[in-house]
Formats: sequence, C-alpha cells, structure tokens
Amino acid sequence: MSKSIKVALIGAGAFGTKHLDGIKNIAGVEVVSVIGRDLAKTKEVAAQYGVAHAGTDLGDSLALRELDAVILCTPTQMHAAQTIACLKAGKHVQVEIPLADRLADAEEVVALQKSSGLVAMCGHTRRFNPSHQWVHKKIAGGEFNLQQMDVQTYFFRRTNTNALGQARSWTDHLLWHHAAHTVDLFAYQSGAEIVQANAVQGPLHPTLGIAMDLSIQLKSRTGAICTLSLSFNNDGPLGTFFRYIGDSGTYLARYDDLFTGKEDKIDVSKVDVSMNGIDLQDREFFAAIRQGREPNSSVAQVLPCYRTLHRLEQQLQAAG
Repeated sequence: MSKSIKVALIGAGAFGTKHLDGIKNIAGVEVVSVIGRDLAKTKEVAAQYGVAHAGTDLGDSLALRELDAVILCTPTQMHAAQTIACLKAGKHVQVEIPLADRLADAEEVVALQKSSGLVAMCGHTRRFNPSHQWVHKKIAGGEFNLQQMDVQTYFFRRTNTNALGQARSWTDHLLWHHAAHTVDLFAYQSGAEIVQANAVQGPLHPTLGIAMDLSIQLKSRTGAICTLSLSFNNDGPLGTFFRYIGDSGTYLARYDDLFTGKEDKIDVSKVDVSMNGIDLQDREFFAAIRQGREPNSSVAQVLPCYRTLHRLEQQLQAAG
C-alpha cells in the first residue's frame, strides 16, 4: 500500500485524543472521520485536528468509500461488536483494550479476523512502552531470566468517572480492563502461557456492581510468577507500577521510566522512535497494514489473556 492510509477514530474522548495526537507524528496516515457520543463536542475535536467528517455513528464512518482502517476507543462493552462490524465492512481495525468483556466475543473476533485476512489489533500498550520493551529485549537476548513480576494498578474512582474526572456513560472493570494489561504483559515477558491463575476480590460497589479491589496470582509455564494488586479505592499515587525480579537484576517500570532495583534510572530513550507507547502502538498498526503482516498485539496473540480472565471470572463467581 503506497497511498495514504485513511483512518477513522471512533470515540473522541480522553483516550481517543491520545491517538489523534500520536497519528499527527506518523507519515502517510490521514484521519478522515471522528465519531463521538456528543455531536457538538465531536465536531470541536474534529475541527481541532483538521478532520473533515464528524458524526455519532460508527456506520457513518464505515460508509466512507475512502476509509481503510478504524481505531476504536469506545466503551468496553461495545468493543467486540464494533470490531466485528469493522471487519465485516472490510476495514482493518485496532480496538483499545480490552478486546471484549466475554471470552466468547473475543473468540468470535479472532475467528472473523482469520477468515477475513484483515489486520486486527488490540491496544495492549504495555507491549510497546519503551520501559517494557527494554526489559523484553533483555529477556529475548538471554541476559535476564524473569522470575517474578510484582504489579500494582491503583486508581481513585469511587464514582463512575474517567481518567480526566469526567462522568462516564459506562462502567469500567478491574478484571476485564485493567488486569488485562498485566495478564497479557506477564505472558509476553515470560514467553510462555499462563498455567495457573488465582484471584480474590473485595466487596462489590453498591451501585456500580463491580469489585473495587482485586488480587491476582499467576504462574507461567516457565515457572515465573506474577502478583497483581488492583484497586479503585487507592487515594495516593495513581497508575500502574511494575517490579521485574530476575536472575541478573531487578527493574522498576513506572510508565515510560525505568529504574534498577536500587533506583538508578535507565535511559530508554533510544529503545524506539518514540517514548509514547500509544504512538508506537499506532505505528505498529499502520506498518502491519502496509506490509500485509500480523501486528504485535494482534487479536490472535492476545486471545490467551482473555482465556485467563475468563477462568478468573469463573473462579470469582464460584467463590461468591
């Protein structure tokens, strides 16, 4: 593909604008449509980024003859159905994490992608963050054998709000959304499937109906283990913090920063062409389209993560 890739951004909220910012730095890609829930606000976003078409329905974008690809940044509960709609319309698609909130839906997406031959990718951004890439290259090069990951994913969201503190029209989920990042990353970094998974959760929120605190333990076929703590109740430093413990060192990853276990900072600025994980994620998506290949974080590659989440959900339901 030599022509410019024409892409639609669906979901013009807090995360959608991060993709729009990243795409500005990628040559040969043009955003031709922006879709959002509120037409007036969506038109403002479209105007800000110089996009001609704005609307409120995915179908409006899919009807554009010049459209090649779609990036979905919509509520979790819509991801699988919208991904399927894009593939059926013959469009390459990148859907933000999670791919689905039910295993059966994730499996349907993967089956359709395989039959269509289109590029379908899920936004498991941790695979692309330079800090985690640096560790991955150490592992792949045989310089670091992962023995344990200790991960904390903490937010303060006792009301239904997004990362900007704005009211959400949908309910977020610690297991199917936030745990998905680490479950996938642990399997990716250990280089093997997860063979053991256990979880316990705290009380359900009285109105949101979701657990506000969750603890997960994982074991890879390699023998490496992972402990993941998640909370929407944490009134303190927010975000996700990773400790990699191996046979030749300890590394602490905090977003795009990486430190040794003794808090010496590691320069990861030369790991990739950008320090922005979402930018790198989008670059991989468009490169895969141009090169006609499977992308890193394809829907098929991340499907084992959702099988693990399904097992954990069944375990939590059985425990009551």
